[in-house]
Amino acid sequence: MRTGRGTLSVAAGLVLVALASVGYVLPPAFDPPPLKSDPAFQTIPAQPRHELRPVVAVDPVHREEISVAAEGQRLFGTLRVPLTPGPHPAMVFISGSGNGSRTEFTPQAEFLSKAGVATITFDKRTVGYNFRDRDFSLLADDALRMVDYLRARPEVDPARVGLWGVSEGGWVVPIAAAKSAAVGFAVLVSSPNVSPLRQVAWALNEQLIRLRAPIGARDLLTRAMGGVGFNFLRYDAMPALSHINQPVLAFYGTTDPSIPFVESTRALVKALDEAGNDNYTIRFMAKGDHAMRVNGGDFTAGYLETLANWVLGLPATAKPSVHMAGATPVQRFEASDVPAAPWYAGGTMLGLTICLAAVGYVAGPVAAMVVRLRGRHHLAAETHARLWPPIRRRLRRMVWTGLGLLASVVAFIMLLVLFSVNQAGAWPAVLAGWLVVRVLAVLMLVQEVTAVAAFVSALREGLLPSRWQHVAVAGVLGGTGLLLVAAAYYGLFSFPW
Repeated sequence: MRTGRGTLSVAAGLVLVALASVGYVLPPAFDPPPLKSDPAFQTIPAQPRHELRPVVAVDPVHREEISVAAEGQRLFGTLRVPLTPGPHPAMVFISGSGNGSRTEFTPQAEFLSKAGVATITFDKRTVGYNFRDRDFSLLADDALRMVDYLRARPEVDPARVGLWGVSEGGWVVPIAAAKSAAVGFAVLVSSPNVSPLRQVAWALNEQLIRLRAPIGARDLLTRAMGGVGFNFLRYDAMPALSHINQPVLAFYGTTDPSIPFVESTRALVKALDEAGNDNYTIRFMAKGDHAMRVNGGDFTAGYLETLANWVLGLPATAKPSVHMAGATPVQRFEASDVPAAPWYAGGTMLGLTICLAAVGYVAGPVAAMVVRLRGRHHLAAETHARLWPPIRRRLRRMVWTGLGLLASVVAFIMLLVLFSVNQAGAWPAVLAGWLVVRVLAVLMLVQEVTAVAAFVSALREGLLPSRWQHVAVAGVLGGTGLLLVAAAYYGLFSFPW
């Protein structure tokens, strides 16, 4: 145990450089370029005044809880029908990603129904939809069942029943509209129109820039995304979009950190041109976020009025005086795709690495317990009693550091997700979280180097470890080594910081 500190420092530095190189050399790399300026988005006219005229939303409304049979389960929702003479136009709300409770659309549904539009809000299905598996076509079928339900109501005009979809719903609504002519119109709110993976990667980059997070935090998350094997992440939205023949109204908020709204608009226009559909209206709402609200509060000015006037005015409003209007959208970076991770960095291999490290960490205690149960534990010799305890303490500290690093990485990712929704006061917390992750990674590296040096020195001084002690040393050093390689791949040792 007499290895000099200078020697250990040099050894740790060399290992650090080697591990840092792993993060640079191994794919996939993610560095989205700036989006080239497009004159079409720099000369957008103001929104026509007639679209923003006040809407009187005071009509009495009949509310009814409904249940509709669907594939594998029943769908439960709330129907709101104006009590004024009809028939009325009608609309079904389609939620974004997640659980999709009908209550999130209550303010909009109440406003529209009091203005003369029948609405249905419903809870998203729980069968066949989860974090890993998402069948957008199945969700589109659910939407069409609600359309059929509305069309059968005597208070509703069957020719003016449409769909409203937000975020993930922007992939669902086009599928339903392309499938069935029963859909009379489509309203897309914050619709990505690019693959889910490109949308998430762009949102991640944009939100981290707004959080002023270190670039390494982005690399950590994008490499993790590249290893995710969820098929729905590479869904191509263009085929369904290019088969929409119904009138389309699309909203984008100019402060939305989740959608590459310029490229999303380009994709939508291109697809509708391919479909020969000139009946589309695209409006950019000033200060609007992902849900068309201002910082999560009130709806952005003009959103509800534009929506209500457009729906109530159909079919005349299907042909706008100008296709794109509103505030000027500014998208800084392209929505670049995240390359798939190589086989050695996929989710399966990462899980296997963590499992092997865990096995290595518990191998020593289990082996010691087996020895004691068999009654083969003998009193240690004087040399052994002097040299083994310091090594054992080092191994224990390494185990706790490794577990701490895993926990801190998970907590840091959760922190980034949390602050991507509410960014108030986020920068110090994000910076502190990243500092904790990096410090633990470097500490684990130093512990690995010093533990190896200590064990080799002890062997030279006469330590004769038993079989279970060999297992303990090999398990902890090997498990920590695996975690170090994984940390290197995810950029925890890369520079700049």
